[in-house]
Amino acid sequence: MTDRLIDTDAVAQPAQGSSEQMFAALQVPAFRRLWLAGLVVFFAVASQAIARGWLARELTGTNAGLGGVLLAFGVAMLLATPVGGVLADRLPKRLVLVIAQLLLAASALWVGLAITFNVVAYWMLMGASAVQAVAFALFGPARMAYTTDIVGSERLSNAIVLSQMGAEGMRVIGPTVAGIIIGATALGLEITFIACGVLTLIGTALTMTLPPAKPTKLDQMTSPLSQLRDGIAYVRNRPDLRMLVACSLTVIMIGYPYMAFLPTVADGMFDRGSAGYGILSATSAGGAVIAGLAVARFSSRHDPWKSVTLSGFAFGICLILIGVSPSFFLVAIVISITGATSLMFQTTCNSMLLNLSAFEYHGRIQSIVMLGFSGFGIAALPLGALADRIGLRTTLVMIGAIVLAVMTTFMFRRRAYVEVELTRGLG
Repeated sequence: MTDRLIDTDAVAQPAQGSSEQMFAALQVPAFRRLWLAGLVVFFAVASQAIARGWLARELTGTNAGLGGVLLAFGVAMLLATPVGGVLADRLPKRLVLVIAQLLLAASALWVGLAITFNVVAYWMLMGASAVQAVAFALFGPARMAYTTDIVGSERLSNAIVLSQMGAEGMRVIGPTVAGIIIGATALGLEITFIACGVLTLIGTALTMTLPPAKPTKLDQMTSPLSQLRDGIAYVRNRPDLRMLVACSLTVIMIGYPYMAFLPTVADGMFDRGSAGYGILSATSAGGAVIAGLAVARFSSRHDPWKSVTLSGFAFGICLILIGVSPSFFLVAIVISITGATSLMFQTTCNSMLLNLSAFEYHGRIQSIVMLGFSGFGIAALPLGALADRIGLRTTLVMIGAIVLAVMTTFMFRRRAYVEVELTRGLG
């Protein structure tokens, strides 16, 4: 197993439920730097996301056009994610992070320069989305595995929540700033894309100050293909991991495409333009940040299996409510709750998967979970075409109903698994 980068036992453990526990992982110096670098990168990515969504709508004027950008993202991530998980377990994690961030910077600068020289085309937007997907396929597993390496098991759940909360916080600030810039000046789109590329390069420079985090001896001795097969077999042979992975993959793939349709919710359903899109993105992320603070402080007091179930059900209900909300004010409130429940679901699933699994599988398990994001990218195109045909409201209600069905199945399978384990224990 990889040697720890710090002595986590040397840092005093904060009391449960205290404000110190809320930010316990930030007491580790290396994690602070990783977290700050992530804030810069997530700000750039979140700001770029609103610009990309608005540009896709300008270039195509359809929901299918928005879905096409995510389709390119999903297909590229589907192909690259298994490789990213293996590389996260085999190579120095700092190297993988730096490569990923350079790709993110290139994807932003490419589109920004194309707009500046008036040569931008829809295929360029799809290409940039695919490059960004490859970057995330490397970035996600490496960052999560590196977090484990830095903070140790005692602070792992807190570190995951803080990482996700930081990302969601940048989803508040990034879209708001980008929305203002895009709405305030004719050069808003190119300014946003180019600034995002520069900021990502700054985050890359900060990442390079981190220790490299050497891979395990076991990883160096086995082939990448064997390692990939081993990771899949490990999850398949563990019923608890298998249930969590299946639930996470399905909910993310089916439910998360709602984010691709926020431009249409803002402009098509309520005629609020890019500023309205920025408001909806910000309220979603604002709800996630509030939920993240609560999870970071009180997660140790709650049953994580119950938290996954309740947050998944709440997420599905919120998607239905978005589809039937009659006013922009009401839909903004519902979307803030949607952001909160989706963060609780995602962070709880991630922390459980990492805490229940062996350290040497963390990169590959995270890559399996990230396949759900490639799935939601792929699903966004047919769902966008369906929304163009039957209406976005009806489509959102249908998506929410499917999420509720998935969570109902998960709940009953979890109960059956517990009964089997209790029977074995009594035997």
